[in-house]
Amino acid sequence: MLFSRDVLDRIAAGTVTVAFRRWRRARVRAGTRLRTAIGLVEIESVRVVSLDDIDHADARRAGFATRDELLAFLARRPDGDVFRVDLRAAGADPRVALRENDRPTEDELADLQARLARMDKSAGHGPWTATVLRLIERRPAVRAPDLAAQIGWETAVFKRHVRKLKELGLTESLDVGYRISPRGRVVLAH
Repeated sequence: MLFSRDVLDRIAAGTVTVAFRRWRRARVRAGTRLRTAIGLVEIESVRVVSLDDIDHADARRAGFATRDELLAFLARRPDGDVFRVDLRAAGADPRVALRENDRPTEDELADLQARLARMDKSAGHGPWTATVLRLIERRPAVRAPDLAAQIGWETAVFKRHVRKLKELGLTESLDVGYRISPRGRVVLAH
């Protein structure tokens, strides 16, 4: 689910607690935690509702000024069912604390090295993790297509690989491009 920054800020403040979407099938499940710019957003419940079930208070809880404004938003996509998604802010993205940890234990470093080695081994194009980390280290805040072109990769492939490094707390996304995290610097030096 995508949310505007304004809506995310209101989820963080607790003033937006529901979202309505028109989908052919549910795109989220109860219990899912989405990573967003404000941290984690937990999906508490997902159910199909009729437009008649939506009242003014629901519209306000979804961040709309009026019920009519919410209905106009839903009308932009005429096909599919209307889903009510109850949600809440669920804390910080755990990757933030992970990437800031510049003092991993020897066991953590060994585990990271083993995971990177497995990622290198399973790639169809050979070892890549150190190459991508060093490229981002040398060229922070550079657009992904430019970085991908530098190593002869398609942009989508490059981004998919960087997301794997981000999951380990080694990189951080910027408004444009990426940078190596403090944890990533330690791994590169190791």
